[in-house]
Amino acid sequence: MSRKFSWRTASAALLLIPALGLTACSSQGGRAPEPDASAQGAVADTPRLKVAMITHAPAGDTFWDIVRKGAEAAAAKDNIDLQYLSDPEGGNQAQLIEQAVDQGVDGIAVTLAKPDAVAGALAKAKAAGIPITSLNGGEDRYKELGAFANFGSNERAAGEAVGQKLLEENYKKPICVIQVQGHVGLEARCAGVKSKIPATEVLYVQGTDMTQVQSTTTAKLQTSKDVDVIIGLGAPISLTLLKSVAEANSSAKVASFDMNAEMAQKIVDGEILFTVDQQPWLQGYESIDAIWLDSVGGFALGGGQPVPTGPSIVDTDNAKAVLKFAEEGLR
Repeated sequence: MSRKFSWRTASAALLLIPALGLTACSSQGGRAPEPDASAQGAVADTPRLKVAMITHAPAGDTFWDIVRKGAEAAAAKDNIDLQYLSDPEGGNQAQLIEQAVDQGVDGIAVTLAKPDAVAGALAKAKAAGIPITSLNGGEDRYKELGAFANFGSNERAAGEAVGQKLLEENYKKPICVIQVQGHVGLEARCAGVKSKIPATEVLYVQGTDMTQVQSTTTAKLQTSKDVDVIIGLGAPISLTLLKSVAEANSSAKVASFDMNAEMAQKIVDGEILFTVDQQPWLQGYESIDAIWLDSVGGFALGGGQPVPTGPSIVDTDNAKAVLKFAEEGLR
């Protein structure tokens, strides 16, 4: 990675950050700048970097579309050539990391859903001197795996917040639906719920097959009449759970994690109790921008600690305010 430019240039580029944020909001009505933001004169005057973002995103999950938009907005501002790659299988994700190392990228932003599977590949990146950031989990292991910054929500704390809210609203028999078995973040969410409501039951489904998700949860609800709330760990999953509740003629309510526009509307309409938002756009943006900040002056956000982007609960009290941003693809 090149650092062969003056501190005066770096300082001038850093001064652009607040102004660029205002430009993005005022000129586009809240929209994130698109990858071709150079047309707005918003690109940093720093050497062009090549950065890979490698996630465990499954196909069709709208959450990751929002993460990617945030990453693209940061890349557009920072004069970064962004490569976005994903694979839900840990071994395949590790191969993508190794490919990025072989290509000589200037930085890697990575998710740590299955940290043991990607540990070896990240060790190669660190040995090659490639700066690494992590996002969307892994706050307890990111330093060990070579990342200098982490952006996301503490998943155990998020689960505890859900459990506490359900307790306060007198729900006593939840089912927590995990769509990827072995995903440490999803397991932590349900463990957090269970720590507050010990009667919580975990149900595993195949998140890449919504037909299977619906049939499995419908069957469970048909045989478990005492279930009073079912919790989805992602917006597409939770929206499918609504169909299962109707099909099973169950009285259970639906609560959720994560956000998209349809989810926000369902909360406004009273069909879903609430969701826990971890601000995925911000995770994508900061994990890329942090690599640029490191390149221009060795700056590191967080003071050596994970940088939280959540959790925050979105319910009927604030869902209308969130909806307009969700419709823009920012939540």
